Amino acid sequence: MGECRDAGVSGVITISTTTTDCLDALAIAQANDGVWCSAGVHPCYADQTPHVWENVRQVIVDPKCVAWGELGLDNHHGHPSREVQLAVLEEQLAFMESCLKSGVDKPIVIHCREAFADLLPVLRRAAFNPSRYVFHCFTGTPEQAREVLDFGAMISFTGVATYKSATDVRESARLTPPDRLMVETDAPFLSPVPYRGKRPCRPAWVRHTAEAIAELRGVAFPEFHETINENTRRFFGIPVK
Repeated sequence: MGECRDAGVSGVITISTTTTDCLDALAIAQANDGVWCSAGVHPCYADQTPHVWENVRQVIVDPKCVAWGELGLDNHHGHPSREVQLAVLEEQLAFMESCLKSGVDKPIVIHCREAFADLLPVLRRAAFNPSRYVFHCFTGTPEQAREVLDFGAMISFTGVATYKSATDVRESARLTPPDRLMVETDAPFLSPVPYRGKRPCRPAWVRHTAEAIAELRGVAFPEFHETINENTRRFFGIPVK
């Protein structure tokens, strides 16, 4: 965390992708100050069965676990099939709703890649308040960003927002209201300029993404930094300094 703190990054969330690695994510979070985790099944891992939901239950109730996910749909890779992804998503949401009824109320990290038309109707049917979702690693169009915002969710941007060629993503970052926006690393890929193409993307490098979006929005970095810190405090319920 020393490198992170030097860059002004005071907290890190390590994201789960399966009902097995969520246990590893929790162990990492418990062993390190300033590190938290999530618990859930990534759509690209939907076919890695069996899904042991009791592992997820064990992780999600821990104070060091601050979110469900990441979960959602991915139409980019074509595997697993949409049918498999959708079935696991529905199963996962049903499990989350059962936990909600027992008092577990945590925000949800959404993976949505080329799947807005498929995913938003599913989320609208779920029991969760739209404000509890964040569409992470947003790479859609401004029109899709507006659809997500109209739905009521947060949007989080990665190093892609630093790429001059990513005009849609940059415009989406510009139009997102300040209280609905976060930034992230999304390691190990999508390193921001000036580290574009280097792997793994390091948590400290999210500073460059934040600086680029602040400039894009015409906001002084200290003001923007405080805004995204406050959004993170509010959404994840973690103490960001």
